[in-house]
Amino acid sequence: MARARPTTPAAAAYADAPLPGGREDWRAARWAVVDLETTGLDPASDEIIAVAIVPIDDGRAQPGRAFYSLVRPERPPAAASIRIHGIRPADLEAAPAADDILDDVLAALTGRLVVAHAAFVEEGFLAPVLATRGVRLRGDVADTRRLGRTWLAERDPGTKAPLLQLGPLAELLGLPVHREHHALGDALTTAQVFLALATHLEHRGGLSVKTLMALQR
Repeated sequence: MARARPTTPAAAAYADAPLPGGREDWRAARWAVVDLETTGLDPASDEIIAVAIVPIDDGRAQPGRAFYSLVRPERPPAAASIRIHGIRPADLEAAPAADDILDDVLAALTGRLVVAHAAFVEEGFLAPVLATRGVRLRGDVADTRRLGRTWLAERDPGTKAPLLQLGPLAELLGLPVHREHHALGDALTTAQVFLALATHLEHRGGLSVKTLMALQR
């Protein structure tokens, strides 16, 4: 079967851009912190209704260059979903469809490694959306939930380190928790958590991208 080819210039640029190398120091690498709000947790039946991407360059979050958008789904979110993120059908009526912002999303991800909290959600929902442009999510994803468990295991040896939700992990790190269950708020919190965890974990004397990714396995 022939491999799908990028269908837009933005998709081609995303597919062709070099990613940070495994030996590169994590502070020198370019990252993109991604958070999605969705109508549920099943990519086969649920949809993205908000997306936020916060770039990290030179070991610093860049909130002034963040991308954020609501996304109009094909079906309105159910009441249970609305209770979590507070996004109502009326809020989504004038929002762009996923296809209308996908090239902007690809541009925000181009040349960057992705960071997410409980990354299986972002990976699961991004995969079918990116496939419509003939591309796949590139590179390993840094998962702050799993990196948090590694940090806790090192901090409290001999105990079973848990996988924490974003808010409690941020609080343990002494960080502010931005607006919860809002894509941009959670992306900002995740960016700060990622930077703090990587800083804690580089006590070995430097931390490469490859080593950082290996620490979450």
